[in-house]
Amino acid sequence: MTALCAQRTFFRGADGYEAARRGTVWNGILPQRFPDAIVQACDADDVVATIRYARAHGHRVGIRSGGHSWTASHLRDGGVLLDVSRLDHCDVDVDRMTARVGPGKVASDFANELDAQGLFFPSGHCEGIRLGGYLLQGGYGWNSKVLGPACESVLGLEVVTADGETLYCDPQQHADLYWAARGSGPGFFGVVTSFTLRLHRRPPVLGTCLYMYPVEVADEVFGWGRSISGEIDDRVELQILTSRNAPEAGPDVPTIAIASPVFADSEEDAAKALSILGSCPVIDRATVNVPYLPTTLANWYAAVMMKYPAGHRYSVDNMFTSASADELLPGIRTIIETLPPHPSHFVFAGWKPSADRSDMVYGVEDDVYLGLYTAWLDPADDARYGDWARSNMAAMSHLATGISLADENLAHRAGRFIAEPNLARLQQVRAAYDPDGMFHSWQAHD
Repeated sequence: MTALCAQRTFFRGADGYEAARRGTVWNGILPQRFPDAIVQACDADDVVATIRYARAHGHRVGIRSGGHSWTASHLRDGGVLLDVSRLDHCDVDVDRMTARVGPGKVASDFANELDAQGLFFPSGHCEGIRLGGYLLQGGYGWNSKVLGPACESVLGLEVVTADGETLYCDPQQHADLYWAARGSGPGFFGVVTSFTLRLHRRPPVLGTCLYMYPVEVADEVFGWGRSISGEIDDRVELQILTSRNAPEAGPDVPTIAIASPVFADSEEDAAKALSILGSCPVIDRATVNVPYLPTTLANWYAAVMMKYPAGHRYSVDNMFTSASADELLPGIRTIIETLPPHPSHFVFAGWKPSADRSDMVYGVEDDVYLGLYTAWLDPADDARYGDWARSNMAAMSHLATGISLADENLAHRAGRFIAEPNLARLQQVRAAYDPDGMFHSWQAHD
């Protein structure tokens, strides 16, 4: 019978267990769910040993690579929680333009390390998330309208299956498991111990624009934003962000900011690609009007993380939609009118759905993405703020194509996240590789 490494295994009730459990959750809200054991794997052998132990003892398994899993879907009652955040190896082959990385590699570190070598990967927009969960759920990241979700750049994976076997999956070997791994997120039925990734040349120029508008012209800004969302250059990420001012920044009122990254061959190309964002019909009401300035990936990460401070309690929800501005505006008005204090925020983002992603299970997508991110510090405010994101997305759900697993809230609100034919096929592949259901699936789907 396979044994676990005592130094890195914490059984419920033992010293170190609660610290290990707390350490797997980035959100300040710690769910009251308690695995029987938490294993901190340090290499692939630890993963194999843990899976064989779990099978021998009839345990179900949750997996955590380390990120911002808002609902901590890896944390379940009973069974084993396998923490693979320490599998953070990274080997870059510049000649082949590939990298072999562990699921615990911090995506922002990976992006910055590549940046220093003139290379690029569509890593996520937040600092600190690990590549494992990010890649499995699809991975909407920097320059993804051009490069596709990050899972499109996954060339292969090393996976430990439910029977404790290690397989390498790619389009030629175990292609069905490779298909299933790219987009199923926390519903994947295996443990990835390494990814082989396709790298890209870093675009020569990274830039941005910055426009800020008072909330009084929200209808005009969002109506215009929806009207141009399909016309924007793929190298530009349409990002319209609404949040209340920070206490030190002025009155506690919502402000609308358009700060859109651009990835281009020259500053002239970058400015031209961004120029459409200066066409808002109320541009004369902009309190900040910067059509273009050069920036860096590090600066972008720093700007993004101002909205995601550590130690806060978070509740999020989201939707993809193709609805018109007239259909969306009533819900957007309610979101803005009820917006909780800084750093809570509302993101309206443009996207480019693909005509065909049949080579992966990757979820639903549409022209526009709406994301609600509530953040507060005091547990006494849980009842006041905790349902804001869910209730507003529920009220607009009749306009939704579905949701993204990146910001899922499935424990509290059901949503379509994978096309029905793909979901049916995924369950068939699951039955072949995990017939006993040893690995947990998505919350509310187990």
